[in-house]
Amino acid sequence: MASPPRILVFAGSLRRDSHNKKLARVAADAVRAAGGEATLVDLAELPMPLFDGDLEAADGLPEHAKTFKRLMTEHEGLLISTPEYNSSIPGVLKNVIDWASRPEPGDRPLQAFDGKVAALLAASPGALGGLRSLVTLRSILGNIRVLVLPEQLAVGKAHEAFDEQGGLRDARQRAIVEAIAKRLVTVVASLRPVA
Repeated sequence: MASPPRILVFAGSLRRDSHNKKLARVAADAVRAAGGEATLVDLAELPMPLFDGDLEAADGLPEHAKTFKRLMTEHEGLLISTPEYNSSIPGVLKNVIDWASRPEPGDRPLQAFDGKVAALLAASPGALGGLRSLVTLRSILGNIRVLVLPEQLAVGKAHEAFDEQGGLRDARQRAIVEAIAKRLVTVVASLRPVA
């Protein structure tokens, strides 16, 4: 029997009570309900310096960057929930992508990204729900060999969207997250090499 598809789930936010961390938890539960294996990572627990080529040349990848890159390499799919900062993705999200893209001895090019399948979510207090950040993130990932699913969700008025337990109040939004998670698990499983 094949192992369940392994999906790395994280939010592009450091804030403790982040709307996107809540959305990532909802998504991780949906991945598990769809038959996948979800690993939920909090970027606040893996602090990394800003990417700096001189730092990399002197010391190699920082330990937390190595940990994050290893997690990405070990998982077949990515489910990312991003805030929108000034019409784009947060610096912390771009920074972890930049560090994970850096080669180490023995790596194939873009090892942490090449061949991965990603699904994207966003949550923002604004009316568009972070939609503009999804455009940017989709472009970045597509350019580093990630297959990004067309399905996505942007949760507007995110400060009102979650209940006291961190679940989505809106049944339609819950259903969309579940459908996206199911699609991600299905696509990852279908792209596995035939034994």
